[in-house]
Amino acid sequence: MSTLHTDTRPMRVVVAGGTGALGTALTGALQRAGAEAVVLTRRPADSPELLRRTGPGLRFRQWDGRSVGDWAEELARTGEERIGVVNLAGALVDTRPTPAGIARLRDSRVRATEALVAASQEQAPVEAWVQGSTTAIWSDAEEARLDESSPLPAGAAALPQMTGVARPWEEAAAGAHARRTTVLRTSIVLQHDSPALDRLALLARAGLGGTVGRGDQWFSWIQLEDWLRIVLAALGLCGPELPGGILVAAAPHPVRNAELMARLRTRLAPRLPLLAPHGFGLSTPAPVLRAGAVLLATDPALGLTGRHATSRVLAEAGFRFAHPELPGALAAVL
Repeated sequence: MSTLHTDTRPMRVVVAGGTGALGTALTGALQRAGAEAVVLTRRPADSPELLRRTGPGLRFRQWDGRSVGDWAEELARTGEERIGVVNLAGALVDTRPTPAGIARLRDSRVRATEALVAASQEQAPVEAWVQGSTTAIWSDAEEARLDESSPLPAGAAALPQMTGVARPWEEAAAGAHARRTTVLRTSIVLQHDSPALDRLALLARAGLGGTVGRGDQWFSWIQLEDWLRIVLAALGLCGPELPGGILVAAAPHPVRNAELMARLRTRLAPRLPLLAPHGFGLSTPAPVLRAGAVLLATDPALGLTGRHATSRVLAEAGFRFAHPELPGALAAVL
């Protein structure tokens, strides 16, 4: 039986990386849960775009993503208020895996995390720290069944743009001054404006929605609503109590790429009544994808690798997914 949160003290949540698609959805969820969201952003807090969003329960503070500044005062508790941190800061992964590109992915995450950790050490411990990470930390796991206890790959199996970015990102949070730290290894989030889903949907709409590469690589995913509920639970705002430590944010039923693309074709692909009544889609062999990735300035490994990742911790805590199966999750966002 799950244990529900009973702490009703007000909460302020400092969100680094709160202006992207996930962060924007999270700040809305925090406001609906009755918390105050303070977003750290590199943009001037008085910019017209941010001023339009500023209002009850949502404020913006400027930072450089590298050093401690005046924004650190947001981590100081006043009265009975609880303080939470959600760290999503980092450059988009949709980039070429060159040494410079990988360094940019890694450094944008590690430096921001180091600044947050340094700021936290100057204050009383925050109540909850949710540290962003990714299931891509396991690189290409092939047929392995992964959960929170699974070891990380080493040597050549540890891809530098995946394990080589996510491992130091997690390690940088080790000194966070927090009563509870959750390292959230998030799978592909299915939501509007998701870069990964948008790329695949574009292929399907263009009649190229067949299998990608071999088609047997695993696709672990989570619908946005469930991801938000997990973060709120990790912060102690609602839902079942979750332990600190590593937590996999992934739905309980991963699918292979072939099934994913078939689902997308059914919903999005052009139809040929006699040849492909459920949607036409040419497959994309690995060499074609690699060539196309050069033109699109992206990483072919994002489509050619995969992981079967699920959460033992969420199951044991009694967390119930609103979207445990892929068809319903896709219907909610397409």
